[in-house]
Amino acid sequence: MTRIKLFKGVDSELEALEAEVNEWIESSGANVTDIKANIAPPRDGASAMGSFSHSDILIAIIYE
Repeated sequence: MTRIKLFKGVDSELEALEAEVNEWIESSGANVTDIKANIAPPRDGASAMGSFSHSDILIAIIYE
């Protein structure tokens, strides 16, 4: 049976999101058939320190 698993994060924490996805794949033993990802446009406005705002990232994993 085909299933989907969604992960959500922000671009400033990309390494943590990658680690979470990889850990889930390894621990679940899922047979991953496809991975899709999307990054949203940055939110309006910058922080008080003048840095760029963050973008949301959504990762969809299709597995059996």
